[in-house]
Amino acid sequence: MSLPVDYASLPARELERHARNIQPGGWAVESRLPLSTLLGSCVAVCLFDPHLQIGGINHFMLPDMGRSRHGDIDSLLSGNFAMEALLNALLGQGARKPRLQAKAFGGGTIIDTEAGASSIGLRNAGFAKEWLQREGIPLVSADLLGPWSRKVLFLPCNGQAFCKRMVTSMATADVIAREERAYAESLRRAPASDDKKIELF
Repeated sequence: MSLPVDYASLPARELERHARNIQPGGWAVESRLPLSTLLGSCVAVCLFDPHLQIGGINHFMLPDMGRSRHGDIDSLLSGNFAMEALLNALLGQGARKPRLQAKAFGGGTIIDTEAGASSIGLRNAGFAKEWLQREGIPLVSADLLGPWSRKVLFLPCNGQAFCKRMVTSMATADVIAREERAYAESLRRAPASDDKKIELF
């Protein structure tokens, strides 16, 4: 019987080969398996409980504020959902909120949009920092904004994160733009009803 892989001892390049990839709009919690994601204007937040040695990552973009008369509510629901889903998944596996630490990445300016390329990443990064501050979760490191796409590798067993800034090639930009536009379009299609209720706690 083969021994389990000691991911903490592997170099970043090898970790990437083993990592579970997280797509835009997704999130995951693991205790061993590395997690990875490719970011443009989206943001990824890693949460880690050092006592349990468990962590998770999400990948989110706020919807276009102008897409409906409920734009501000939609934005709050979308951003809060991405963060609350990750937080609740960790708490469900025994993590404690006072022990959690955060790392955040992304918010780059790599694609042109009607809303303005820089404003999307700026809003995503700002929301992530505001949410963490509101919840009392310390942001121990971050690499946000700028003209780069980023490849993020997160090791949930020890909270270590690797962030590779990439001067975006046409091929990479096309992949990121296609994924982020599809994700943004799915947010635009989400129905906005008059009876949305927001419960903050």
